[in-house]
Amino acid sequence: MSLSSNAIFPVFDGHNDVLLRMRGVKSGDPVQGFLDGETSGHIDLPRARAGGLAGGLCAIFVPPPTMRPDANGDFLAPAQADALNETMAMARLLFDLESRSEGGVSVCRSAADIRRAMAAGSFAAIFHIEGLEMVGPDLDALTVLHQAGLRSLGPVWSRPNIFAHGVPFRFPATPDFGPGLTDAGRALIGACNRLKIMVDLSHMNEKGFWDIAHLSHAPLVASHSNAHVLCPHSRNLTDRQLDAIGASGGLVGINFGVLFLREDGVKNPDTTLERIADHVVYVADRIGIDHVGFGSDFDGTMVPDALGDASGLPRLMDVLEKRGFDRDALEKIAHRNWIDVLERIWGA
Repeated sequence: MSLSSNAIFPVFDGHNDVLLRMRGVKSGDPVQGFLDGETSGHIDLPRARAGGLAGGLCAIFVPPPTMRPDANGDFLAPAQADALNETMAMARLLFDLESRSEGGVSVCRSAADIRRAMAAGSFAAIFHIEGLEMVGPDLDALTVLHQAGLRSLGPVWSRPNIFAHGVPFRFPATPDFGPGLTDAGRALIGACNRLKIMVDLSHMNEKGFWDIAHLSHAPLVASHSNAHVLCPHSRNLTDRQLDAIGASGGLVGINFGVLFLREDGVKNPDTTLERIADHVVYVADRIGIDHVGFGSDFDGTMVPDALGDASGLPRLMDVLEKRGFDRDALEKIAHRNWIDVLERIWGA
């Protein structure tokens, strides 16, 4: 019997940009829109429940001042004060979702919180930052944000900042662009280890990746990246990087974005769910079933029409079952691996 014939399968997802989409709403109430259901984007509470999306890392990302790259192909970073203001606005949206949802959304700060929320049918949201432009070299804001609930961060998006260099969007290309961590970046990794904040390696360039691999004592995690051998996009992970993640006890969240799935690098929504399955299979075969999950990039990129939005997740689980994954393996991919790695990083 296929999974599509059974109850909805719970999924904990490594990356979404729903807060950024909500921040961009020009009129109306974006919080109520999320809670009641919307016609735009990939995630709201009714569609999450329909597809079994039980929670995930909700990214706060501050877009560049202009979407035009500079002469070097880099996007500009926002000023620290501007980035901090935007971070506060999106964090407020996250906490408003929790306070107004009547138990439908829970901001989780531990693996135990995630398990409790999932058991109660509450969307388990993790406060995550993608690109740390709102934090200065003194790291004061990092400590305050951690106290507010921040549990996961990517030091960079695809642009340089005071900590490191993000890998630019290039196809075909390797992730080997730019230098490694700055002194401030090295201090940041040490602080994240002390505070037990997960460091997300998606968007990190290759030299920065290896600097973090050598410095950090936590499992290595790339929340929304795919296999470079199947799609040679600069944002994807080489076999050597995959091996390092597996050896550390870490995890790769497979990105549903068509740009990072297709071997031709074309932004085409007419992409089959088999391409997502190909990346899941490749990573699982190379570094083990315990080291692969989902990192959808919902509300942050174009996903296959065959998936559509969060409500389409049962179709993906059905494809993975047909590719040979049994129920135990599917549970690991869907949620257990993510919760386990977060518990190893954060503690119980």
